[in-house]
Amino acid sequence: MSISDLFDSGFKKRNEDHFAAIVRVAMDDGVITDEEKAFLDRLARNLDISDTEYKTILKDYQSHPINPPVSYDSRLERLYDLARMVYADHIRDEHEEALLRKIAVGLGFHAVNAKYIVDKALTLVHNGADLDTFMDQIKNMNR
Repeated sequence: MSISDLFDSGFKKRNEDHFAAIVRVAMDDGVITDEEKAFLDRLARNLDISDTEYKTILKDYQSHPINPPVSYDSRLERLYDLARMVYADHIRDEHEEALLRKIAVGLGFHAVNAKYIVDKALTLVHNGADLDTFMDQIKNMNR
């Protein structure tokens, strides 16, 4: 196996794990709505998740670990995707927010700040922030 094969398989595994984390949020209420399904379909295409992998992850999403990205920007991108999934549900309840806080800690955000960061992330997404605005606003929270 070449180095590039290792890199590609590691990259692929991270994408699958990220997708599984988002499926976990979508499945929190036990149902994937049409809007969630459309979001998952777009995300699967963007993450290069095949139809077979998609179906496998939907059946066994809890077996995938939450692999924290190394870069802060990548963590913010993942948090943005997860927050968007919460709003695709049209249900922002305490249980879903608690799950998102746990996933945020798993992504590498400090546990002490997780509630504050998740609240800010959900507010930004609710207000229609795009990814660039979302990242700028979260980064500027700490200044």
